[in-house]
Amino acid sequence: MSDSSNGSNGHAPEERLPGRRRRRFPGISSRAYEHPADRSALVALRKLSGFDTVFKALSGLLPERSLRLLFLSDSVRVGEQQFQHLHTMLLDACYVLDLPKVPPMYVTQDPQPNAMCIGLDEPVIVVTTGLVELLDEEEMRAVVGHEVGHALSGHAVYRTILLFLTNFAVKIAWIPLGNVAIMAIVTALREWFRKSELSADRAGLLAGQDVQASMRGLMKIAGGNHLHEMNVDAFLAQAEEYEAGGDLRDSVLKILNVLPRSHPFTTVRAAELKKWAASRDFQRIMDGHYPRREQDKDASVADSFRESANHYAESVKASKDPLMGLVRDIAGGAGEFGGRLRDVFTGRPGGAGGGSPQDPGKDPGGPSEGGTA
Repeated sequence: MSDSSNGSNGHAPEERLPGRRRRRFPGISSRAYEHPADRSALVALRKLSGFDTVFKALSGLLPERSLRLLFLSDSVRVGEQQFQHLHTMLLDACYVLDLPKVPPMYVTQDPQPNAMCIGLDEPVIVVTTGLVELLDEEEMRAVVGHEVGHALSGHAVYRTILLFLTNFAVKIAWIPLGNVAIMAIVTALREWFRKSELSADRAGLLAGQDVQASMRGLMKIAGGNHLHEMNVDAFLAQAEEYEAGGDLRDSVLKILNVLPRSHPFTTVRAAELKKWAASRDFQRIMDGHYPRREQDKDASVADSFRESANHYAESVKASKDPLMGLVRDIAGGAGEFGGRLRDVFTGRPGGAGGGSPQDPGKDPGGPSEGGTA
């Protein structure tokens, strides 16, 4: 149980909890924690041809009432008399992130660790028994904050549509053109969905304010409840190896592997969250300097586009992925593009500058003018 209080130290009041203090963020806008790729992907999604028409049509057709009745009849609703510790976490997360209305929350029987926030009119949070049994209190607090972040960002609407369209696409797979049209929207939704998870991870950190708990939770989702056999630093090193390892073939495989997924890879999520926790943006929020919801109507769309563009440019610049290295070289006017492309695909060392057919005696392991990084 938490003992909440409206502290007056600075712009962000503190919430007193056993053994530590946490900040509260009155009136915080989701813009404060949204990943730039989340915003840009959502804008691109809305610009997708035919999306508005499909969205309006589906709004009246989605079986939202059916879903709510299903959870009410076949799951356990979290409250003061059922899963009281989860109820307290939900109230805490809504208090810290200042969500005006506490969404209903259900625990559903499923050994697969998972959680979701869905709903068109009002968001509903659902967590599985597998997740509840896997995580400790502070790890679970971050997950509940993650789902409250989805609700505050308005993600539930698009997540509900994705859930419906994914099932619908299976039913109409025998209609070639119909399936292609639906899958185009599903693919765009999945791309946004993955980016929205990065935003919600940040919201979970703001709610829990325990970086190590957030890291442990992601690590457990990847490897199970064996903390004595795992190490956060080694887990983060996997993300580094995943990004930098291999050649261009591996870069293409990474893209193909992630396309059908609803969530980013767990090591990538952990690395992204760790990076944000160490950033100036996070510290400014913790110091009480963040955009307010009352300012959302004055927010510049152009500024959001510029921020997203800057983020992607910096990501390409800093990335160690071979494909991103090739993109940098092309953008920088690197020569011998054909040879370079051949070398990175075949994994040959040296790149385009590592010798030529007219110079067979040159040591292929020696220094070259270019690489794939």
